[in-house]
Amino acid sequence: MIPFRLFLLTCLVVIVGYTSVTIANHGWNLVPIFFGDMAAMGWPGQFNLEFFCFLLLSGLWVSWRGRFRPAALGLGVLAVFGGMLFLSIYLLIALSRSKGDMHQVLLGDRA
Repeated sequence: MIPFRLFLLTCLVVIVGYTSVTIANHGWNLVPIFFGDMAAMGWPGQFNLEFFCFLLLSGLWVSWRGRFRPAALGLGVLAVFGGMLFLSIYLLIALSRSKGDMHQVLLGDRA
């Protein structure tokens, strides 16, 4: 479990750093660029569409894991908009609470 936790921490640190530089250089104006690339029907848009589907899947899984309770739905929305920044923190907390039991991490209360 230690390599997985190190992977999550590395992702978190790298994404925070990269995002900070990007915001400093380009501002918060992501949405028009993200969806504009999709509307252009090129490879950047294809990547964004596929990535957006992964974000939706992540949000659905987080909501399902919490049995679609109101708090879980809120976390699901955070998963969609927060991406790996959110998911790395969420998984680190889930790993800590489950003492590394991956069945518990993946299934939540259902394990």
